[in-house]
Amino acid sequence: MKTFLSLSTLVCLGLLAMTPRVLAEDGPSEADLLDLKREVPEVIASFKKADSTFGSFIDKAAGYAVLPKIAKGGFVVGGARGTGLVYSKGQLVGHVTMTQATVGAQIGGQSFSEVIFFETADALKEFQKSGFAMSAQVGAVAAAEGVAKNAKYQQGVAVMTLARSGLMAEASVGGQKFTYVPIK
Repeated sequence: MKTFLSLSTLVCLGLLAMTPRVLAEDGPSEADLLDLKREVPEVIASFKKADSTFGSFIDKAAGYAVLPKIAKGGFVVGGARGTGLVYSKGQLVGHVTMTQATVGAQIGGQSFSEVIFFETADALKEFQKSGFAMSAQVGAVAAAEGVAKNAKYQQGVAVMTLARSGLMAEASVGGQKFTYVPIK
């Protein structure tokens, strides 16, 4: 049983690692892009409602990525996937697909929004290199009043999340991988 679990874990992680490149290489369809352009301002408004200091944090960032809806689920092996838009100094510059793989004690499913802030133009450029991975050291903080005011960049990146629905319990390890496609 232990060998089967290890093998299935490796297969799942391998598939998840390949997913963003296969699905995002050509970028989003026009319909998906229109949906994201509609959803992003709604998500930003939700973050501002949860935290009145969010607006000043977004204004000071060199760039940011907004992923309106990330779906996550797991039972021992878990995964998450979402798409969003990337902005540099408030201007739309690209599309991003995030895939996450986790292993450990976990059960459930949830949906959340995520905003990734880049402190400098160099941090944004690093993110724009397809295959950017966020390590476990860059932790996300849940949006709540005053969180943005006290948020700290780690390795030039700060991450905030806002729960949408679902319930998940976990004590797992993993990381997020991003695939960026510029929008012309």
